[in-house]
Amino acid sequence: MNLELAKKIADAVLYEGYILYPYRASAIKNRQRFNFGVLMPGDWADRQQAGETGRTHAECLIEGDAPRIDVRVRFLQLVARQVGKVRPDCPGAAPESPEYEIVPELAVDGEILQSWEEAIDREIVAPDLNLSRLAEAPFTVRWESETQQSSETLRNADGQIVGAIVRRHQPIQAVVTIHSERLGDHLWKLKVDVENVTRLATDVPRFEAQLSALASAHVLLAAQMGQFVSLLEPPNELAEQVAGCQNRGLWPVLVGSHGQRDLMLASPIILYDYPQVAPESDGDYFDGTEMDEMLALRVMTLTDDEKRAMRGVDRRAREILERTEALSQASLMHLHGTIRDLKEVAKP
Repeated sequence: MNLELAKKIADAVLYEGYILYPYRASAIKNRQRFNFGVLMPGDWADRQQAGETGRTHAECLIEGDAPRIDVRVRFLQLVARQVGKVRPDCPGAAPESPEYEIVPELAVDGEILQSWEEAIDREIVAPDLNLSRLAEAPFTVRWESETQQSSETLRNADGQIVGAIVRRHQPIQAVVTIHSERLGDHLWKLKVDVENVTRLATDVPRFEAQLSALASAHVLLAAQMGQFVSLLEPPNELAEQVAGCQNRGLWPVLVGSHGQRDLMLASPIILYDYPQVAPESDGDYFDGTEMDEMLALRVMTLTDDEKRAMRGVDRRAREILERTEALSQASLMHLHGTIRDLKEVAKP
């Protein structure tokens, strides 16, 4: 199985919408992010009655006598990164523990540091599960992360303390339930439920509740001694069973090498079977709905001040800028256009 190829697609899904052009934290489109696959704390979402959800469900079919599967639930955990500025009544020459006030951004020796929501890759793994046993009893994985906080002191070129960066992780509790149903001698239905069971008070605002969300949540499935069935183009004899698969918030498609059926991605974004990252792409711009060429040209037209603000968002935004500025003319032309699968038109 080509797991690395599948992870390439899964990573593109994982970071879709992480930060969008003009790649600045102040842009309205970057103030509320991760519109795909966001599992908010379940009880909190239910009480809001605003279309939020804390649960997702995927179903797909597997052919085989005694298949075994690996299940990987992948998501991003958001981290609040706040920039603190030394209070006016506590200048940088003060003792080593000055007081700070949180600010949207802070300039230190020409570099702009901004308050922002960073992200950590998370993965819940359930390996080598027997579908026969799953049909008898579901397999449950409980995952949690605890509250964490760290701080980093900021000094200017003269060594004076001018501010601090504070990173805060909120707690998350998630439950993954995996079960199966035998549909025939060589046919199984696999079911995966992912639920955010973090408890939050009703009055917690969304921007704070999102720190306890599973962002860009999706499920990567790998089969051994069995093969998945395409839900988009199933064989005629399995059309009825495929129609009976219920999916909420996820869209299962075949991934990996074309023609192989041992990997499936249940994505919060609608994809086709065997999606690919374009070989012309030199890196992620976090916006699969736009062309790399257009985004590269737009980044090149940013002013020096806009680039300075982009560079100060976080490592991933800075990498976009550095990669784009390093593009050669040949690399840029490589993004200009490609024709694939050109077929001869039959003459009348």
